[in-house]
Amino acid sequence: MAKDKDNKSHAADLRPPPEGGGMSIGVAVIGFILCFLAGGAVMWGYDSHRMRTAGGITADSSGGWNDNDSPIPVSSQDPVWGKRDAPVTIVTFSDFQCPFCSRVEPTLDQVKSTYGPEKVRMVWKNQPLSFHDKAKPAAEAAQVVFMLKGSEAFWKFHDTAFKNQKELGPEAYEKWAVAAGVDANAFKTTLASKKAAKKVEEDAAIANKVGANGTPAFRVNGVEISGAQPFEKFKEIIDKELGKAQAKIAAGTPKDKIYVEMSKENYKSAPPKKDDDEEGEKEDTKTVFKVPVGTSPIQGKVDAPVTVLVFSDFQCPYCKRVEPTMTKIKETYGDKVRMVWKNEPLPFHPRAIPAAHLALEARAQKGDKGFWEAHDKLFESQPKLEDADLEKVAQDLKLDLKKAQDAMKNQKYKKEIDADMELADDVQASGTPHFFVNGRRLVGAQPFDKFQKIIDEEIKKFEDQKGKVAAKDWYEHIIKDGKGAPEPEKKNAPPAPAGNPWKGAEKAKVVIQQWSDFQCPFCSRVEGTVKEVEKNYGDKVKIVWRDKPLPMHADAPLAAEAGREAMKQKGREAYWKMHEKMFANQQKLKREDLEGYAKDIGLDMDKFKAALDGRVHKAAVDADDKAGTDIGISGTPAFVINGYYVSGAQPYQKFKKLIDRALAEAK
Repeated sequence: MAKDKDNKSHAADLRPPPEGGGMSIGVAVIGFILCFLAGGAVMWGYDSHRMRTAGGITADSSGGWNDNDSPIPVSSQDPVWGKRDAPVTIVTFSDFQCPFCSRVEPTLDQVKSTYGPEKVRMVWKNQPLSFHDKAKPAAEAAQVVFMLKGSEAFWKFHDTAFKNQKELGPEAYEKWAVAAGVDANAFKTTLASKKAAKKVEEDAAIANKVGANGTPAFRVNGVEISGAQPFEKFKEIIDKELGKAQAKIAAGTPKDKIYVEMSKENYKSAPPKKDDDEEGEKEDTKTVFKVPVGTSPIQGKVDAPVTVLVFSDFQCPYCKRVEPTMTKIKETYGDKVRMVWKNEPLPFHPRAIPAAHLALEARAQKGDKGFWEAHDKLFESQPKLEDADLEKVAQDLKLDLKKAQDAMKNQKYKKEIDADMELADDVQASGTPHFFVNGRRLVGAQPFDKFQKIIDEEIKKFEDQKGKVAAKDWYEHIIKDGKGAPEPEKKNAPPAPAGNPWKGAEKAKVVIQQWSDFQCPFCSRVEGTVKEVEKNYGDKVKIVWRDKPLPMHADAPLAAEAGREAMKQKGREAYWKMHEKMFANQQKLKREDLEGYAKDIGLDMDKFKAALDGRVHKAAVDADDKAGTDIGISGTPAFVINGYYVSGAQPYQKFKKLIDRALAEAK
């Protein structure tokens, strides 16, 4: 969590969830709020504005109201998602430039999808931190969008800003505002009036008054949550507050007064902070992680007492920003520190991958020295990393140009890069730059003194052991009992019924059961990943579809039945054609739309209509839904891979790791 009073813990370029599909917004999107992404993920664009239409926000943006009697006052002057009388209100104090605020966004989407707008109301408050130079202008721009077009437009702008955090700037703000439906001239005029600036300052004053001095910070009916906490932390508090709220409503408290009453009660009973308490997420720099050096590029002596291992990305601006700090470390500590590079090209940095291949080809041609020379040149060239720029780097380094071009074109070092990325996932290095100093974690473009403190402690630790462990063995000794990859979650899923749609090999040793919903945007998003799995694993896997239409996706049940009827009439091939059409037109899943798709793929329309009229496939759809619920699946998409559980639209690498593990175990 970024902290105003400790401006050293900011600026990690964190991985958003994978890109979503290009679905338009319509009334049918009301149900999207129930879908969620789980895990961390720092999953990196999430297009969550599709969850924030219709039932999500209109009730709160349709007139003047206020809860100013609360110790954390909110009103119709704030961007809101959810119903006015929702029993739980989550006030978010956030900063558009804060990487930890970006990191928590998928978790907030999971909160929305799990509880819906009837149970949870989200209220946005601006808290642009002083050391984030672009945060206040971004907050003012977002507030202007809200002032001109309301909450729906605000959330569109909000999502775009977090998805493109590295592009924050005046030109981007105007472009994003127009994309959210705001007139460009009105945006400029209102921004110049400084009315939005006044509201941002008022929000910040409220934040400081209630002790939300860092971001992200939350007050759940007045109960404090600090930092980019996991979903489970929110769920624990929300469930408790829902129970208390229902009791108050039953006792006669009006629904629209619940927030004021609950926040007063919770704020008053909050335990006092100790003098040495810091606001927000505590950065753990003590835990030692087991992060092997392996065969990665090294700079410095192998027997250095301190190893600084970095997961980095040549296109990441924060990785470039921290390079002078790395240089200062080398100059200050000399032979006492060695640097180790691990590649972690983020999915939204397409030029990071060819740059990584070029650097590794430089190493192949000229050793570690060649790698670090390429490393320096690539960061000098950033953001210019197109083919011509990379070829110039190769020429400047006097590399064999044809070999360098081939390495980039054919992804010669994919195996090595994938191994680095799997290791990053193992140790939860979910963004770049991400450092481990003798196994101790530091996240983001941290200043020199943050590194210095840990390095000095590690040097003293080495000196105090007085040669009991040889210098060349010291790093392995330090990390041998370190924290490794957590065991993946498992669920005991029963086999799918024989009549369910599937693809791959019927007798494959690895079976992937996919619980999904045709109206869920995250289910649509993960389809590309599923296709990548199908392409790369072929007959090694069997992918089985399980229907789980979520309660607030009004059109999802009939869509599921339509797919089943397609399969009944013309087999699996027809099912997957219908499946593709429904995901490609996710905003159009009404009865007449389904009939149009059925006609397009050549189904017998009389039989199709009769099947939908008679709900002949409802029992099969309900059975799939119940099978998922019985093993603890409450949202979509969800996957069980030979017992290993994947929740949400996770990136391909997450699936690959579990599939490879399942394949190894199945031999």
